[in-house]
Amino acid sequence: MRLTRRNFIRSMALAGASAAVPAWAQDSLFEMMSRSRVINEADPNSNTAAAAATIATNEPILSYDTLHNLQLAISQYEPFVAAGGWEEVPQRAFKLNLGKSDPAVVQLKRRLISSGDMPLVEFASDIFDADTDRAVRVFQARHGLIVNGWIDEATWYALNVPASTRLQQLYLNYTRVQNMAPQLTDRYVVVNIPAATIEAVGGGMVEQRHNAVVGRVDRATPILASKIHQVNFNPYWHVPKSLVRKDLTKYMMEDPQYLAKQNIFIYDGSGNTIDPATINWANISDAEVNYMYRQEPGAENSMGHCKINFYNPHDVYLHDTPSKALFGENARFHSSGCVRVEGVNQLVAWLLRDNGDWDQARVDQTFASLERKDVSLGTQMPIHTTYITAWANRQGTVSFRDDVYKFDEEGKVSFT
Repeated sequence: MRLTRRNFIRSMALAGASAAVPAWAQDSLFEMMSRSRVINEADPNSNTAAAAATIATNEPILSYDTLHNLQLAISQYEPFVAAGGWEEVPQRAFKLNLGKSDPAVVQLKRRLISSGDMPLVEFASDIFDADTDRAVRVFQARHGLIVNGWIDEATWYALNVPASTRLQQLYLNYTRVQNMAPQLTDRYVVVNIPAATIEAVGGGMVEQRHNAVVGRVDRATPILASKIHQVNFNPYWHVPKSLVRKDLTKYMMEDPQYLAKQNIFIYDGSGNTIDPATINWANISDAEVNYMYRQEPGAENSMGHCKINFYNPHDVYLHDTPSKALFGENARFHSSGCVRVEGVNQLVAWLLRDNGDWDQARVDQTFASLERKDVSLGTQMPIHTTYITAWANRQGTVSFRDDVYKFDEEGKVSFT
């Protein structure tokens, strides 16, 4: 910087200010200035976009290509695990983010370098800089976490899964994909339960990808291969008998107006309407459980604007939902076995492509109309609900998910 009178006066003023600050406070002042500089120089939005680009390829999670990519990943992880794997990230790294300075940042950087999320550097400083922010976001994207650049609880736990555990996941999922790949056709839908995502695949490429909400541990989404055969627009929802006893009784005891608020009506075997006030919800009888509990189409309907049916003995299906906020969570395991689909209107248009007279505009219009309508698919669509906790794409990005149903722990590779 060229020395001018203004710069000279400004530098002297800063020097005077430093002299006026007690020695014990100067380090924190310099730390604040350093943090401010790091934050100003970083571009978190660009880092998030870069992280998304590492996983947003059009390669399916379930395909023959996945086998090849998994084999490459295994060949990279095996020697690394044999050499001892990566080190743990200390608990003091919890809640670190852009601009912060801490000795734990050095260990964090070494961990991110070890897994290929951060380029190798000659010297790892203790400052959580822009490169570290980008590396953390890449790591979060690969593990299906909310991409925020923070070492939050979910990120800290994922960082500390041993490399040997990750290699075992690669082995297991290689065998799972190998078992399922021969069943694949030119077009199919995949629900990957651990990732809580759905892929619509055509010609070996992902044409649509959707977040999903799948079954919680005690009401797991079943693993199966079937065919989608029908779409129900603006359906009624008939509450399953198991949910009447497990859930409705509890909700009605908490709020006697629950059924009215949810637009649910009760009918006996003759089609007569039953007044909810006549039922003892604290001690409901078997006969009362066997009544029909039907929710009308509308904004509160548990299936939203559509239900997508496929053949199975478990009475599960894909559907819309009024609870859109759940799609933004890390762990989307909230359902009773059925699968809720984000952006389901796009998936419906994709499924009805062979019906000829159904395009996106007509699907959207039918949703908005609340018209009850059932449409059979012109060509039934294969669907695979799967359990893949590790996969890789062509550019070398390896993704992992938690073993939510403990099938990895059991070493389970076949589900038939």
